[in-house]
Amino acid sequence: MKSTNKANRLITEKSPYLLQHAYNPVNWYPWSQEAFDEARQENKPVFLSIGYS
Repeated sequence: MKSTNKANRLITEKSPYLLQHAYNPVNWYPWSQEAFDEARQENKPVFLSIGYS
């Protein structure tokens, strides 16, 4: 179900699972160096989701 929220960065992914979360109001990152670099820069933990579909 698509919400009225703007798409997040998952919108460019190929995985059907990730695409179904592309309109969540969460600043999701796919598994990438960018995600770890930003977490390190902001001194924040990484929350890893392995899926629940």
